[in-house]
Amino acid sequence: MSNGVPDFFEIDFLGVEAKDSGDAITIRYRLNGVTSIHVVDGGFQDTGNHVVEHIQKYYGGSSIIDRVVATHPDGDHLGGLRTVLEELRVRELWMLRPWLYAQEIVHRFKNISSLDYLVRALKNAYPNVLALEEIANRKGIPIGEPLQGAAIGAFRVMAPTRARYLDLIVSSDRTPEAEGVQKSTLLSGFGAAVRKAGSAIASLVKGAWGKEVFSSEDISAENNMSVIQYALLCNKSILLTGDAGTESFSEAAAYTPVVGLTLPGIYRFQAPHHGSRRNVSTEMLDQWLGQRLPNKPADGQESFTAIISSAKADPDHPRKAVIRGLIHRGAKVIATEGRDIRTQVNAPDRGWTPVQGEEYPEEQEE
Repeated sequence: MSNGVPDFFEIDFLGVEAKDSGDAITIRYRLNGVTSIHVVDGGFQDTGNHVVEHIQKYYGGSSIIDRVVATHPDGDHLGGLRTVLEELRVRELWMLRPWLYAQEIVHRFKNISSLDYLVRALKNAYPNVLALEEIANRKGIPIGEPLQGAAIGAFRVMAPTRARYLDLIVSSDRTPEAEGVQKSTLLSGFGAAVRKAGSAIASLVKGAWGKEVFSSEDISAENNMSVIQYALLCNKSILLTGDAGTESFSEAAAYTPVVGLTLPGIYRFQAPHHGSRRNVSTEMLDQWLGQRLPNKPADGQESFTAIISSAKADPDHPRKAVIRGLIHRGAKVIATEGRDIRTQVNAPDRGWTPVQGEEYPEEQEE
């Protein structure tokens, strides 16, 4: 508290409504008398205006953003940030640019001896990141490197580490063939179509309380590049996860002693990748959120809140298995589904009313 004004935070998960889900998160917080605005991802390109309008309407008419974080290269997270960078004054942009590391990894690609060729190939592979870099350079916005340990205002980057990020660039299906690396075909060409079709028609089975069935399918290297951020605001622990997978969560968990976080113990948890069951596991949820409870908590007695960014028109997200897994550990689960959702402590009143949590699904995907 400073000058009698209490610290506060408000985190808005904006409704990114398209046929596929996307992420756009705006945050305003006051810490030790200083107020900051922090944006994490911006949804699709069409989402950008919504992000700008939301900040100007609810964050005191501000046209300044202290920090923008681009969690990973996918268009459902970065598209709208083009508008944010163009329309508002951004003091810092934080994002990973694969081509900056080309000199360190060029020797790991077979049949590539030219550093310039690898740089061009990486820029072609990640057009969303390149577009943001070009805007930032033109407007003089400094770009930070969100690797483990970086401090982005009140938030600390928990993952990825530099070493793992370099491995992910090399192993990605988007980048040139690497020496001794078996690249997945799940996310390219025919394989992607088969997986997408299979996910849309996944059959449901009834499951008793506590039974969990998650997927062992790999996630893309790009999703595992996601920046996981942690902050302690108003003595509440907040974890923002992008599209991170279990590998990323394991890496982040190993870093928790450095930031003074004791697991389990998350107050506000962003369920990764719009509630995909390929991004979580029983072991990961146990570690971060706690063991499964013997019974479902009564309404209003939940121990933490989990928020899922998912579009109403997206039939694949969120997965029932993920909603079940979160509720098993005492969560109130809220999905955006075309709505803007705010979670806050001590924040200015907007007249918004509390939203109902998701019902516990009796069925889950096989």
